[in-house]
Amino acid sequence: MLKRFTLQTNNRDQMIDVTEQVQSFVHENEMEEGAVIVYCPHTTAGITINENADPDVKKDMIRRFDEVYPWHHELDRHMEGNTAAHMKASTVGASQHVIVTKGKLLLGTWQGIYFCEFDGPRTRTFYVKSLK
Repeated sequence: MLKRFTLQTNNRDQMIDVTEQVQSFVHENEMEEGAVIVYCPHTTAGITINENADPDVKKDMIRRFDEVYPWHHELDRHMEGNTAAHMKASTVGASQHVIVTKGKLLLGTWQGIYFCEFDGPRTRTFYVKSLK
């Protein structure tokens, strides 16, 4: 099974928790055992797994990405002016695999799945594919 999800981002840089959408996909498809792939088809956004208990983690990650990849750099040549977004997306990656066991995503106590926007606001999509 494959499902396409659509979401709206509101900021240039944003991390949106999509764990519940992915878990709903597992439930809808009656998956008991297997894995899912969560995939982002955009070059300026990505998917990561990280802490979902303290919202400051997201804020800190976005701030640190901006420190490592500043939005404006005099040597950047990309005519769209969003080289930083491409760098951030490449660092995070386009997909994550998550094990499913007993009908639940096998995530750590503090983990969540995030759609990472680096060039918003935009309407974005991501896909979830079951491997069972």
